[in-house]
Amino acid sequence: MTEVVPVKRYCVVVWAAAMLLPMLLIATIAVPWFGQVQRLDEGIAAGEEQLQRYRRLIATLPSLRSELEQVNDNQAFKAFYFDAATAALAGAELQRKVQDIVTAAKGRLISTQLLPEEKEEQPARVRLRTQIQGSTETLLEVLHQVDQARPFLFVDQVSIRSSARPEQPEQMVRGRPVRRPQVDETGELTIRLDIFGFALGDKT
Repeated sequence: MTEVVPVKRYCVVVWAAAMLLPMLLIATIAVPWFGQVQRLDEGIAAGEEQLQRYRRLIATLPSLRSELEQVNDNQAFKAFYFDAATAALAGAELQRKVQDIVTAAKGRLISTQLLPEEKEEQPARVRLRTQIQGSTETLLEVLHQVDQARPFLFVDQVSIRSSARPEQPEQMVRGRPVRRPQVDETGELTIRLDIFGFALGDKT
């Protein structure tokens, strides 16, 4: 009677082991497989979402091309730039425009100098250094005309020097009077302006 119980226990253990071993094997294979399937599903969903975004972008291309053509053909937009094939031609046009501005302001254009262009700038900037003589009204009128100019013009640097000299007491050197410089009562100014604009360049 005592020998029957251990045999039954042994049989139960054997049957339990026989059932658990396949379950463990199945779990060992199934868990990674389910994880891989989930990752694949997530990747597919992300790919479909990205594909939808690309399709929406492609659908906007015709309207973008149309807007770009309108911008390229917009003459009002081009009026803001020097429409010259090279920076040298744009510089010559800038010099003529500045000459006209100074003449209209009743000033004298003493000198002009085209400054080197920056190769990396897009659109290209055309810079001109000018020296002008005139009154305060001349300076104000030049600045006003530059502000109103088309193509757009900008003032980068301004340097102003007056030729008028204040009254100075007469000095004596070794008992002799020193001649004072003649005073310019007109108050004429010598003005240096750095003016620049932008050139579209040759787009063909």
